[in-house]
Amino acid sequence: MEALANPISEPNSKPSTDRKPWYRVLYVQVIIAVCLGVLIGYLSPTFGRSLKPLGDGFIKLVKMMIAPIIFCTVVHGIASVGDLRKLGRVGIKSLVYFELVSTLALILGLIVVNVLRPGDGITPPGETFHASQAELDSSSKYGEKAKTTNEVEFLLNIIPTSFLGAFVSGELLQVLFVAILVAIALNSMGDRGRPILYAIEQIGSLFFVVMSMVVRLAPIGALGAMSFTVGAHGVGALSRLAWLMAGFYLTSGLFIVFVLGGIAAFCGFSVFRFLAYIKDELLLVLGTSSSETALPSLMRKMEQLGCSKSTVGLVVPTGYSFNLDGTNIYMTMAAVFLAQATNTPLSLWQQISLLLVAMLTSKGASGVTGAGFVTLAATLQAVPSIPIESLGLLLGIDRLMSECRALTNFVGNGIATMAISRWEGEVTGKQLQEGLEA
Repeated sequence: MEALANPISEPNSKPSTDRKPWYRVLYVQVIIAVCLGVLIGYLSPTFGRSLKPLGDGFIKLVKMMIAPIIFCTVVHGIASVGDLRKLGRVGIKSLVYFELVSTLALILGLIVVNVLRPGDGITPPGETFHASQAELDSSSKYGEKAKTTNEVEFLLNIIPTSFLGAFVSGELLQVLFVAILVAIALNSMGDRGRPILYAIEQIGSLFFVVMSMVVRLAPIGALGAMSFTVGAHGVGALSRLAWLMAGFYLTSGLFIVFVLGGIAAFCGFSVFRFLAYIKDELLLVLGTSSSETALPSLMRKMEQLGCSKSTVGLVVPTGYSFNLDGTNIYMTMAAVFLAQATNTPLSLWQQISLLLVAMLTSKGASGVTGAGFVTLAATLQAVPSIPIESLGLLLGIDRLMSECRALTNFVGNGIATMAISRWEGEVTGKQLQEGLEA
C-alpha cells in the first residue's frame, strides 16, 4: 500500500512542467466551492437549502469507505509488527495521552465560558426560560436519545452483533475491535497467516484507490453543505448566539496553538508546520464539517512522516472516539452557556460534575456531523436543573460550530499520532520537522 499516492495531495511530488494548473488543484476547488456555497445560501436561501443532498451524499460516500479502509489498515499494521507487547504498550500510552489532553480541553472550555459569559441576557434576569414548540420538539428528540447513553451501553456497543455487523453499522470502535482480533489471530498463525495478510494489504490498496475517486467529489459536497448551512440558518438569526460561537472558535484556536502547540514543540516540531502540511485535509474537513472525510489521507500522511503502520492504525481510529478535543471544548462551553441562558445558577461543584460527566459522554462521539449535539444532551443529565428544552437554542448554530469541532478533533488526532510515535522512539523530532518542511 505504500506505493499509493495520497488521495488528496501528493506532497512528495517534484515540481515540474507537468504540475496541474491552479484551478485543477483539489484544495483550491474546495475553497472556491465553500465560497460559492456561502454566496448561494445568502442570496437564495431556498435554493441553498435544496442543495443539502449534495453534502449528505458526499459524506455517505466517504462513510461507505471508512470501515473497510480502517479494517485493512489496522489489521495489516498490527499483524505486521509481530510483537503483540508493542500493541498493548501503544494502546496504554494512547489512552493516557487521550485522557490527559481531553481533560485539558474540557478545563479550558470551562474557564473561557465563565470568563466570557455568552449566555447572559438571553433570558431576562428573574424570568424563567420558555422554549418554543419547535425547540421543545427538537430538544426532546436528543434528550430521549441521550437517556439511553451510559457506560455499560457504551462498552457493550463496542461488540458488534456479528462480524459483518461492524461494517454494516459503520461504528469505528466496532470495526477497530474486530480488526484487532483479526490482527492478533493472524499474528498467532505465523507463516500460515502471511497469504491472508497479503490479500488484506491488496484489498486495502483497492479501497484507497476508490477513496481517491470519491474525494475528487469533495468540491461538490462542500458546495452543497455550505449552501444548506447558510441558506437554512442565515446570518441575522444567529446574532444572539454569535458571542458563543466567537468564544468557541477562540478557545479552539487557543487550544491548538498553546496546548497542541506545546505538545508539538516538546516532540521537536512546529504545530504551524503541521497545519501547513495538512492544509488540504483541513479544507476538506471545513467544507464537509466532518473529520471522517479526511481520515484515510491523514493516516497516509502520518506514515509518510515516519510513524509506523501499527501506531497509525491504532492511534488514529481510536482517537476518533477517545480524543475529540473540539467536542470536549464544545460540550463544557455549551452546557454552561445553556445554564447562563436559562438563568440556572451553577456552583463550582456542579460545574466540576459537568466536566466529569463530559469526560465520559465525549467518548464514542464519532466524527460525523452533529454527533456532539447528542453527547451534549447526555452531559446535561448531570445537572437536571438546566432545562433540557434549552438545547433548542443551539440548533441554529450547531452546524456552524460542528465545523470548528471537526477541525480541532482532526488536528488533535494528527498531533496525538506523532506524539505517541515519538514516545515510542519510531521517529525523532528532527525527522518529523524535516518531513513537515519537505
